[in-house]
Amino acid sequence: MPPPNFHEQIQVDTSDEDSLYDVDSVADSSLSFASTVRDYYYENGRRYHAYRYGQYPIPNDEEEQDRLNITHHLFKLLTGGDLYRTPLAQQSAPRRILDIGTGTGAWALEMAEEFPEAEIVGTDLSPIQPSFSPPNCTFIIDDAESDWAFPKDESFDYIHARSMGGGIADWERLFRQAYNHLKPGGWIECQEFEAEIHSDDGTEEMAPMLLDLGRKLDEASRKFGKRMSIASSLSGWIEGTGFTNVTEDIYKCPVGSWPKSPRLKEIGRVSKVAVIEAIEPYSLALLTRVLGWTYERAQDYVNKCRREALNSSCHIYVLYYFVYAQRPL
Repeated sequence: MPPPNFHEQIQVDTSDEDSLYDVDSVADSSLSFASTVRDYYYENGRRYHAYRYGQYPIPNDEEEQDRLNITHHLFKLLTGGDLYRTPLAQQSAPRRILDIGTGTGAWALEMAEEFPEAEIVGTDLSPIQPSFSPPNCTFIIDDAESDWAFPKDESFDYIHARSMGGGIADWERLFRQAYNHLKPGGWIECQEFEAEIHSDDGTEEMAPMLLDLGRKLDEASRKFGKRMSIASSLSGWIEGTGFTNVTEDIYKCPVGSWPKSPRLKEIGRVSKVAVIEAIEPYSLALLTRVLGWTYERAQDYVNKCRREALNSSCHIYVLYYFVYAQRPL
């Protein structure tokens, strides 16, 4: 498992591989996955969940499902293929696992394969998970911000949440519920990325639209009541809930194939696709519903940001946080 690389400066490859790409060719490289969506609402040419409509500002259509699966692949690339950072191997295998905001269910399905004796439960607002799943994996349509209905005799050994930034109003309440539904000694893990860019050489200043996008998303998501850039706050909230052994692993995820390292170069290729594909779904609802922009203005802004993400002279990266902690025995 590759260790966190937060304190390392990524060396730059001076070749210009990224110049071979354009927005359309990167978008077309997305893989297609089957969907079983049943509840939806259309807005700005995208499809959103109908159950508790408006609670989550990101679409649930097939295009978004493709993006989620690309992002799932990216998280695994960062950890060298592992689905989690929590030291589950150092204790008895978990028997019950909860995946909050399971999305397409990719993480839950792979955990069901890795832990065939465990019961995996995935919850989400959208019914976009596969119709057929292993017998030890169940998907439930539920709102993680509501009171959890799991009885006390069905506590979990491990609770996982990923990419929930922008979808939770009260994180401390969420962590209290997680604490109360974990067995003593059980673990929680949150995997999140920041909605802003960085660089080690100042070249992020060559991407003013992407810098502005980070500020716009933060402004709009705060007004919406569910802030998007919360990754750096997770460890404090978790520790404040009463969890112990709180660990924060931070990875620099390059955007583009500019790193010299072959491993980081491959991560950067996938990350470029993930970033370009994320700009529209993360932006449209917040810009139009919250900031009052027209669809035309928002779409023009999105297109400019996507074009800027292709600039191979910008040695930018996004910080990915893996935060895990244990309920005391």
